[in-house]
Amino acid sequence: MTSAPPPFARAMPRLLALALAVGIGFTLMGSFSTVQEGAKAQMGLSDVQLSLIQGVSIAIPLLLLSIPIGIAVDRVNRVRLLILLSLLGITGTLGTAFAPSVETLFAARMLTAIGTTGGLTAALSLTADLCATAARGRGTLIVSLGQRLGIAAGFGLVGWLFGRIGQGAAENLLGAMSPWRGAHLILAVLAAILVVPLLFLREPARHEMEAGPRAAFRVVLGELWQRRRFLGPLFAGQVSVVMADAAGGIWAVPVLSRNYGVGPDEVAGWMGLMIFLAGLGGAILGGISADLGQKSGRPGGLLLGAVIAAALGIPAALFPLSPNLPVFAAAIGLLLLCGTLTGLIVAVSLTVFLPNELRGLSIGVFIAIAGLIGYGLAPTAVAGVSKLLGGEAQLAPALAIVGVATSALAFVAFLAAMRRCPPTNFHD
Repeated sequence: MTSAPPPFARAMPRLLALALAVGIGFTLMGSFSTVQEGAKAQMGLSDVQLSLIQGVSIAIPLLLLSIPIGIAVDRVNRVRLLILLSLLGITGTLGTAFAPSVETLFAARMLTAIGTTGGLTAALSLTADLCATAARGRGTLIVSLGQRLGIAAGFGLVGWLFGRIGQGAAENLLGAMSPWRGAHLILAVLAAILVVPLLFLREPARHEMEAGPRAAFRVVLGELWQRRRFLGPLFAGQVSVVMADAAGGIWAVPVLSRNYGVGPDEVAGWMGLMIFLAGLGGAILGGISADLGQKSGRPGGLLLGAVIAAALGIPAALFPLSPNLPVFAAAIGLLLLCGTLTGLIVAVSLTVFLPNELRGLSIGVFIAIAGLIGYGLAPTAVAGVSKLLGGEAQLAPALAIVGVATSALAFVAFLAAMRRCPPTNFHD
């Protein structure tokens, strides 16, 4: 028998260290979206090339490596794995700063994606073993806040750096380096400093097992197969949410530049603040909803918040067609709030309804599918729909079409998953 998870208050310092590491990763992964117009101008990129760099560069490593990383999370020291993955993300960001060609830029973004998404898998698994089941929504909330703060910093901090470097503020330090490259160099240095707290973490004991961490892989696959009627729609719902959020996050700044006449430095402040507030609200509502859903005793009650959030995401996905900037900000803020809420609830669901030996693998499978479809298909689908509508000038309506369709699919899928939640009868 292993010892029970520590009280929530005692676990807080370790949860904050995990949140910081996750936040840094998502800042690195989202950084290029904010300054992509600068890279496009300097390197002569098309929208299709940008969609490949932003989408497929994430999708390929996620498809190939998320499942192996998930299996490793279930079987090896997760803290050491998280440190290694954080270093990969930093290396990819340095590669972005110095990439001489489209091919090397593509490879650099791949490394960043591996480090960030793999690190999230490890952090969620660690969080589950640091928190009792009844407090798991709050624990996952802390890590999710780090993730959303990182996404917000990808807009706010990177946009601010882009503007300051463009104004010559770091000329002595960066020389003739272009603003988008200089922003990534500074970001990599900051990230290397901020991951130091991970060196002081210890691996916690694993709880809530069925077959155990040393179970044969065929046994683990059998356990997953037994839960397919629940996992299938749950994954479909969250992958659809990822598609809407990925498309919105990647193409929001180009829409603002082309349709509203504002650049990255002009939107950095309010966009970053809005994204953080949306993430904060979504994480808090998601954590509360998950814990209250468990306490309600209602079958599938944990997922009720995800169903409601997916429904609200349908009208919010129309943000690219907003008549003015305030409406644009409010709509995309609601979309991102709903995405944060559903993501947190899905993460909690995987740690509540699945035994310990399945969590890393299931999160890895989800990330692989989400990477392939969400990041690989959604951004390119927007570019493709835009082309069908008449060209790059039709980016805004194309983004709205993809967002509404994927949000509607998420609502239907979460409703199905809610009705098929499996029983939980695990041991330590």
